[in-house]
Amino acid sequence: MDGLKILVVDDEARMRKLVKDFLTNKGFQVIEAADGEEAVDIFFNQKDIALILLDVMMPKMDGWEVCKTIRKYSKVPIIMLTARGEERDELQGFNLGVDEYISKPFSPKILVARVEAILRRSNVMGTESTEVGGIRIDKAARQVTVDGNPVDLSYKEFELLNYFIENQGLALSREKILNNVWNYDYFGDARTIDTHVKKLRSKLGPKGEYIKTIWGMGYKFEVDG
Repeated sequence: MDGLKILVVDDEARMRKLVKDFLTNKGFQVIEAADGEEAVDIFFNQKDIALILLDVMMPKMDGWEVCKTIRKYSKVPIIMLTARGEERDELQGFNLGVDEYISKPFSPKILVARVEAILRRSNVMGTESTEVGGIRIDKAARQVTVDGNPVDLSYKEFELLNYFIENQGLALSREKILNNVWNYDYFGDARTIDTHVKKLRSKLGPKGEYIKTIWGMGYKFEVDG
């Protein structure tokens, strides 16, 4: 992962320096932006940004608007940084296509660990693909087809489907899914994962029925017949 570019967007210079120092020590290239407008300009000019660390509260253009603008053209991983901890803000972030959500204050070491984990998952090597029950998932191209028809999934929906398929037939608790797909201990409301499952089922059409609810526990991916 050495040399990958990360765009750090925060109006607080002290926060940008703190994050930059830790990421630079891990071999990443760090580009800074002090507001939302600058972040959008840099992203579309650079072309090779691997991940964005995005603050919510900023002048000129806030993090929500930056996320919405970039998501129209790119599925680059976005980690949202915010001082807010309310559930509705968190759900709004996921609905806009945010991949991770970290509330300030946070441990820089934990932040780096999440950055590394999400980059490992988004840079899958090889041409490995899996097909089950008419659902084909190409990990290298990050593409999914259902009965030959392409399905447009968000980053997290793709990861969730891949995790289900890799563990088909197994009962998976919400905690286990969150720890593996989100790759960190999640102390929020489990409705976050329920929201993602609902969207994934909808996009898979009739095949969404393969994702079965285990009441009071979690989910199981099982192909009928």
